[in-house]
Amino acid sequence: MIDPLLHTLVQTIARNLGESERKRARLHLLDWLACLVGARDSEAGHVGGRISRQGWERATYVGNALEMDDVHRTALLHPGPVIWPTAMSLSSADMDARLDAGVRGYEAMIAIGSALDAHHYAHWHPTATAGVFGAAAAFGSLMGFAEVEYRNALGNAGSVAGGLWHMRHDNVLTKQWHIYHAVRTGRDAALHVHFGATGPVGILEGPQGLFAAMTNQPGELASAGDGWLIDEVSFKPFAACRHAHPAIDAAMELRRAGQLKAPFNVETFADALTFCDRPDPTTELEAKFSLQHAVAVVADGRDANPEDFTQDAIAALSGLRAQVSVAQDAAITARYPAHFGARVNGHEIIDTLGDPERPVEEARIIEKMHTLAKWGGVSAQDADRAVDLALTGNDPAAIDAMLEDWLA
Repeated sequence: MIDPLLHTLVQTIARNLGESERKRARLHLLDWLACLVGARDSEAGHVGGRISRQGWERATYVGNALEMDDVHRTALLHPGPVIWPTAMSLSSADMDARLDAGVRGYEAMIAIGSALDAHHYAHWHPTATAGVFGAAAAFGSLMGFAEVEYRNALGNAGSVAGGLWHMRHDNVLTKQWHIYHAVRTGRDAALHVHFGATGPVGILEGPQGLFAAMTNQPGELASAGDGWLIDEVSFKPFAACRHAHPAIDAAMELRRAGQLKAPFNVETFADALTFCDRPDPTTELEAKFSLQHAVAVVADGRDANPEDFTQDAIAALSGLRAQVSVAQDAAITARYPAHFGARVNGHEIIDTLGDPERPVEEARIIEKMHTLAKWGGVSAQDADRAVDLALTGNDPAAIDAMLEDWLA
């Protein structure tokens, strides 16, 4: 008899962790804190500030508001904004426990997300669908779950997984609410198991399970072997949808070489066009999901920071956007999602800055914290404090207090 998929997955999740995994987790914690502080005064941040007095709960609304949250390419999801509010949400947990919870949450979320197919991605928001599993694993780790408890918690979380992409057709905060829902649902699933609830271990592959309901051809659960899947996660250096990053990256390489000249011809993978073919964005959100605007930003000498996607920037760059054409390239699509690539005026990149093949250094993530802290109205001294607390500190209560200050 073949073991249920959750049985195998929780054996991986329940392994012991060491300092190398915690060191990697600290980078992702810092990256999430940077995304959070930059968006604290956004519309999403204001909503989050009204729903709870707890910093971690308010943070669920802002971690992905700037579109700069970390991303796993083949799972096509963003773990950070789901996992870190969960991993930081138990005030009695020490720093190692929170970092371990982060790593385990990433593992569950990415492993299951990687098995979801193109049909799923066409309709469902994987950060929400797989996010409930990651949040359940992270909070279960904080509570010291055994394997059977992980199975029950992930089974119940998966039984209510969802999150439709239809919100992309409107200028709404549904995407941020999906994150909130994933965190609360996964956390509650683990909490209820702690008090005795049981859950369906065959929720993934069962006849009426997740794969049957939401996929046509599910793949295998991702595994890093003896390692951890958090090491495969990419960091986002630009304030736009990840599907626009390859074109930004290629355009920036041309600009550095003095060769970025109009007209601008962008060739990329099919999903980039599905999500980001917007020649005339009218809102900040649409600008972040516009290949045309992204390339215009670079052509104008900007660095694709949050201020480059505001209403002022949208108005200023209309002429440059009109000179950008976009098209699918079959070879680039064939390499996707293992490789996020694009070609701008004939200059091609295969892997995008921030991916494991082209990793950003720790210094770049620290710089991101300072850039987004300034955008969010926080001092350079507070940014330095956040860097120290995340990368070398062992005082999670100080991080809790910092969140309270930032999101007050």
